[in-house]
Amino acid sequence: MDLVFSGCSVRYGERVALHPLDLRVQAHRVGVIGLNGSGKTTFARLINGLTLPSLGRVVVNGIDTRAEPDRVRGEAGYVFQNPQNQLIMPVVADDIRFGLKARGATTAEAEQRTASVLARFGIAELAQRRVHELSGGELQLAAMASVCALSPSILVLDEPTNQLDLSNRRLVIKAIETMAEDALVVTHDLEFAARLPRLLLFHEGRLVADGAPGETIARYREIAGC
Repeated sequence: MDLVFSGCSVRYGERVALHPLDLRVQAHRVGVIGLNGSGKTTFARLINGLTLPSLGRVVVNGIDTRAEPDRVRGEAGYVFQNPQNQLIMPVVADDIRFGLKARGATTAEAEQRTASVLARFGIAELAQRRVHELSGGELQLAAMASVCALSPSILVLDEPTNQLDLSNRRLVIKAIETMAEDALVVTHDLEFAARLPRLLLFHEGRLVADGAPGETIARYREIAGC
């Protein structure tokens, strides 16, 4: 991925969610950590245009998020913290097909790509399962499969291991670590964050550390007082 933030800030009325940021991220994997309300989710949402900068600009793999919003959403897929809110169809395979057909795939193409992405994530048996029947880990994998079926080059994941048991957490982490797509992971899971090659630490709407996991997590612990 190649992310360029140039004088980028986000303001909601009088509240500054992200102070002016100049940053370039060129990486295959990067993590984003920080306390609640630190600006990390605002930062992540800027990457695929879910949030637009109040000032400045964001360029994702050469695409300006404000100038070409549809194109950037095809480039950077977003998996939300609560995947159940993201899967809009009642059956897993139907949800994946729906997204593909909305992007212009034929029925045959949608069927083939749905089967392929379910197999890739090892959840082919979930194809006809109803979304409300899935476990937390199954929901996360189904949401990731639904986004990856649309062939983004970057996947932005917001708290992908949140509230998962150890078994499902292991499955989700394995899926993230082995996927071909570039990934930016927002997480409170410091054990998982420590496995990522580069971490960005946000605090009170500012980027306060950017580097290897050991030193960045140590700085985070100083801020959190733990």
